[in-house]
Amino acid sequence: MSYVSCALRVAAPRRLPAPWRSPRPYSSTRGPTAEKSVPYQKTLKEESNGSTGPSRPPPASAEVVVIGGGSLGCQTTYHLAKLGVTNVVLLERDRLTAGTTWHTAGLLWQLRPSDVEVELLAHTRDVVSRDLPAETGLHTGWVQNGGLFIASNKQRLDEYKRLMSLGKVYGVESHVLTPAQTKELYPLMNVDDLYGTLYVPKDGTMDPAGTCSTLARAAAARGATIIENCPVTGIQVRTDDFGVKRVHAVETAHGTIQTPCVVNCAGVWARALGRLAGVHVPLVAMHHAYVVTERIEGIQNMPNVRDHDASVYLRLQGDALSVGGYESNPIFWEEVSEKFAFSLFDLDWDVFMQHIQGAINRVPVLERTGIKSTVCGPESFTADHKPLMGEAPEVRGFFLGCGFNSAGMMLGGGCGKELAHWIIHGRPEKDMYGYDIRRFHHSLTDNNRWIRERSHESYAKNYSVVFPHDEPLAGRNMRKDPLHEELLQQGCVFQERHGWERPGWFSPGGAAPVLDYDYYGAYSWEQHKDYTYNKLLADEYTFDFPPHHNIIKKECLTCRNALALFDMSYFGKFYLVGPEATKAANWLFSADVSKAPGSTVYTCMLNKRGGVESDLTVSRISSGDPSSPLAPAFQGDGYYLAIGGAVAQHNWSHITTVLQDMKLQCKLIDCSEELGMMSLQGPLSRTVLQELLDTDLSNEAFPFSTHRLVKAAGCTGTDIGMQTSALMIRHWKQAWHSPASSSPAFPSWDGRLWKPKKLPASSAASSASPRMRRCQCSALRPSGGMARWWATSAGQILALPLTKPSPTVTSVILRGDL
Repeated sequence: MSYVSCALRVAAPRRLPAPWRSPRPYSSTRGPTAEKSVPYQKTLKEESNGSTGPSRPPPASAEVVVIGGGSLGCQTTYHLAKLGVTNVVLLERDRLTAGTTWHTAGLLWQLRPSDVEVELLAHTRDVVSRDLPAETGLHTGWVQNGGLFIASNKQRLDEYKRLMSLGKVYGVESHVLTPAQTKELYPLMNVDDLYGTLYVPKDGTMDPAGTCSTLARAAAARGATIIENCPVTGIQVRTDDFGVKRVHAVETAHGTIQTPCVVNCAGVWARALGRLAGVHVPLVAMHHAYVVTERIEGIQNMPNVRDHDASVYLRLQGDALSVGGYESNPIFWEEVSEKFAFSLFDLDWDVFMQHIQGAINRVPVLERTGIKSTVCGPESFTADHKPLMGEAPEVRGFFLGCGFNSAGMMLGGGCGKELAHWIIHGRPEKDMYGYDIRRFHHSLTDNNRWIRERSHESYAKNYSVVFPHDEPLAGRNMRKDPLHEELLQQGCVFQERHGWERPGWFSPGGAAPVLDYDYYGAYSWEQHKDYTYNKLLADEYTFDFPPHHNIIKKECLTCRNALALFDMSYFGKFYLVGPEATKAANWLFSADVSKAPGSTVYTCMLNKRGGVESDLTVSRISSGDPSSPLAPAFQGDGYYLAIGGAVAQHNWSHITTVLQDMKLQCKLIDCSEELGMMSLQGPLSRTVLQELLDTDLSNEAFPFSTHRLVKAAGCTGTDIGMQTSALMIRHWKQAWHSPASSSPAFPSWDGRLWKPKKLPASSAASSASPRMRRCQCSALRPSGGMARWWATSAGQILALPLTKPSPTVTSVILRGDL
């Protein structure tokens, strides 16, 4: 018999492969073992009769076809049927649960950092513990034994207290316990190193086979069709008369089903299924494991345990424990096999051993306890450790319900309900933006480096404290604007938003570049030493005011008392143009934007229920030079939309969907990569701009909420268009650098301080932060070329060169020590 403690002795050091020229973690292409070692008394594998044909013939058509018979597939089918969609078909290539669901640990923790997730988990609990037994008379395998969160330090306990406060709002009972109270609740636990714990008495565990088979029976009773042993071989997509790609049919080995809607619930196989329809599904497959112990005297009825600081969980398994966690060097499953059903991998103890010491420290009896079985199966993981849901931007009618990061059982009920509502009504009931596939920019969803790096980091940090100012180290520098290098050298500490490197704050210590991802030293990668950016992030790991709070304070005061220039190039910049652009605008926006060209309106963007999708500025424009992205040529009406960068893809997809559904004769043009955006704000912004521009900026001459073309900085022929608070810069791929000398046509100042001639004397006393000192007023000009600018009555400028510059481009940084 092997013992848990033996793992610490027998695991030999791994000889990992040398790094590739392109970053690649250690991975495996090994096939499954023949061993069945899941700890459940019954699995659906045992009910298989060896038949190679479908459990029933596929129908000729269906309203919805759900692909994948795991937790999400069964939950989505059940909720669709419950909402009245009776002509729904679930296709499973083997037996229900055969992919990844059958071996899952089945834990359900009710408390999460998000209010929406707390609601989703509550619905799952209601479905498995109340609804299904009432509807079918069957027991799903739900066990309510409670959950215990372990805090080994004050910060971790603070995080748990925040969870408890959130849970109170939604009626989730929880209690903060002292070490002594924890020992009384869990006598076998070592509490000597504890700071406290959070106890949630109504947490529990689910049985995969019992839950999914009961869901299938309840769905079938409402008219749904469940077909097993029916693999999907293709998805037909057709382009309609308006050029829109739509799902047409699902091809199987046993017939074709005509359908306008497909739901991808295929787990680790979801990416391959997406490719059949031309849809990018950004997830990776990894080995995920736990071990099951022999019987432990006194463990019966103990709560499940999550020790985040040890990166380990302990799940009650009858009179034994399942021990698992999230390691720093998970094994990637490179070649996902189509024939991997009810199968497991051999456990790699060299990888898993990092959980053993933490488990023994928490429950010392494990050191003398035997290991009955190991469970190592594939799971799908995503870039932010959140599921992928909603309609794919590439193909109408193709929905995602995958990438659940080993939480498909736990989130399945809530997400299945929301996905069903999404399919029927066009949107979910709850705010599901954090799970919506449209949260990722389309340039990232098929970028293998970004998917792999970010998925690894999210996996490795899954049990880390969720601090408000944390930033990823993986998948960085994917999208950068022309000012990036200049700001970096001035000490800018960048944040990642939607793939963009966005200025966050400015460090007095100088440049803090984001380096290539080092996988935290795993897989024989050499970990970065003296990594300034990482050290700055570590300083921010607090729930109190971070160290840079005073820097931000100075920036805010400078902006309030003088002026500040903000690089907002990560914003989305769209043009809505065409004969029916005004009709589209009147439907989309809450404010009346059908004003005369030259107007700019701040407004909300709505959905068909009257709910708010986002806020943005909409500027009415006239048709311009077809070679200029600032004022493109078009027939009919035109509008320029400036949208928050973090929701740009979501907004693009929403507008596109509205145009397609209403069959409007207009189009949306994305110039986000071609234009930069800078915002000059503060009481002195107009004074500064007046010296740069040839246009009268007084209230009478330049009313609020208007924009126009003007000339800037004396550059002959330089046109400027004004947009409500933004300076637009054409985004070229050439390098930008500071000027060596002044130019008569576009003067550079002394490189440290520029004071406008008419600036009030009192303004010079303002205490400017490094951000204010180093990047206040920026203007960019191509050598020998002309710059076109947008300016607005609210004080923003956008500079936009008209002609393609030579490789040498001059930038003039006007300092703002005011």
